[in-house]
Amino acid sequence: MLGPAKTRDLDRPVLLSLEAAVPYNHFSRHLERTLDLAFVRDRVTECYATGGRPSIDPVVFFKLHLIMFFEGLRFERKLIEIASLHLAHRCGCPLGGIGYNLDEPLPDHSSLSKIRSRLGLPVFRRFFAAITDQCSQAGLVWGEELLFDATKVRAHAAVTSLVPRLRLLTATHLAALAEDTAALPASVAEERWDLLEACRLDPERPPAEGYERTSDRMVSTTDPDAVAMKATGQKAALGYHDHYVIDGGKARIILHALVTPADVIPLANAMTR
Repeated sequence: MLGPAKTRDLDRPVLLSLEAAVPYNHFSRHLERTLDLAFVRDRVTECYATGGRPSIDPVVFFKLHLIMFFEGLRFERKLIEIASLHLAHRCGCPLGGIGYNLDEPLPDHSSLSKIRSRLGLPVFRRFFAAITDQCSQAGLVWGEELLFDATKVRAHAAVTSLVPRLRLLTATHLAALAEDTAALPASVAEERWDLLEACRLDPERPPAEGYERTSDRMVSTTDPDAVAMKATGQKAALGYHDHYVIDGGKARIILHALVTPADVIPLANAMTR
């Protein structure tokens, strides 16, 4: 027998257990049971002032970025959109342990961007190292074999934004002179990719003969850190290289990760670790 059309009655109060709404075997619950983030607050205390308006819980910040990683997201704006709509993320685990209910707004995406900039690379590195140590203590790191890999990542900048680096520096310098400013802007004057120099195995070794980085000559006005790259069968685009060092055990734990411009030879920097 054909039943009646389903009526919509979304405004009526509903008694719902958020714990029961998220299955016990959901990955987010497994992550909450397994991962101990109690160390986070101690690692970031120095990055916050002693007074003023209370900040977003740093544990929430890192849990949101774990969601960002596992969901394959690239932007905080999309992250908050997904976390707001996904019951397991928003109310169950891992954010449920912090206390975000259905009627509570999640942090604004712009706040996450500012926190990420404030914490900086050293804090993220310490966070990564602490998680790796937990994996090692849990017996997930074999330690007998290492795997190296690199992945190309497209940047959100067009190839047409590339201009000769000298032209950009000259134009910026002339603009500074016109404004009667003695120094160049910090974004232009600072050295590029200091991290690469710090991670070199032999800082005194000269560059390989015949190898020239594209970014030594050209720079994108949209994303100065992205450089031209080309994958098989694809048009040239701007992007980066993700370098990974992976443990050879069954769990395949990532032991080290480094993002470089796409014109850096894959694995060259990751192997120095």
